[in-house]
Amino acid sequence: MSSKLLVSDFDGTMTRREFYRLAIDQLIPRDCLDHWKDYREGRTTHFDALNRYFQSIRATEQQVWDLLAKMELEPRLAELVKSLETAGWRVVIASAGSAWYIERLLNQAGVALEIHANPGSFDPATGLKMRLPTESPYFSREIGIDKAAVVRAGLRRGSVVAFAGDGFPDADAARLVPDDLRFARGDLASLLIAEGLPFRTFRRWSEVAECLLSD
Repeated sequence: MSSKLLVSDFDGTMTRREFYRLAIDQLIPRDCLDHWKDYREGRTTHFDALNRYFQSIRATEQQVWDLLAKMELEPRLAELVKSLETAGWRVVIASAGSAWYIERLLNQAGVALEIHANPGSFDPATGLKMRLPTESPYFSREIGIDKAAVVRAGLRRGSVVAFAGDGFPDADAARLVPDDLRFARGDLASLLIAEGLPFRTFRRWSEVAECLLSD
């Protein structure tokens, strides 16, 4: 087993844009309720808020496929994953989103990675319905997957662990890794700055991989 582990978020980290933001802008009715408000005010979990948005999608499967392309998956992903593996890094995805679209994007790119995310199924009439991954060793009732638990498991095995993410749900995982192996952008970067925690910034996932390969 590799002694080096990169735990990576997916939406907004391996991709340029997040599925839920694109879906809200393009595939969800304008009169949809503000589920994030319910989450911020403690009336629902992150998983349930996101799932309600996903189930509000009203589109054909082709329209969803077209939306997935707009996420802009890292174009060099296959090449970079292979280089990381050659250098002894194992890449694992830990996501609060759905494995339904993550698997499709990775398959299209010809990339096989270990994925920890919320299972889901799509139907044009009922949208994308996620379910909680209660069978996962990293199960979290709050977001589905406990990303910090994925990092802690690697640390317990004695691995050198790096983490890359862009959102608030990534914070606990990011805090666990060494400063020079903590990669952040977006909301996660803002939070780490507020906490005074050092990190490496990135715009595209390729920059994360290249940093690890050059160290």
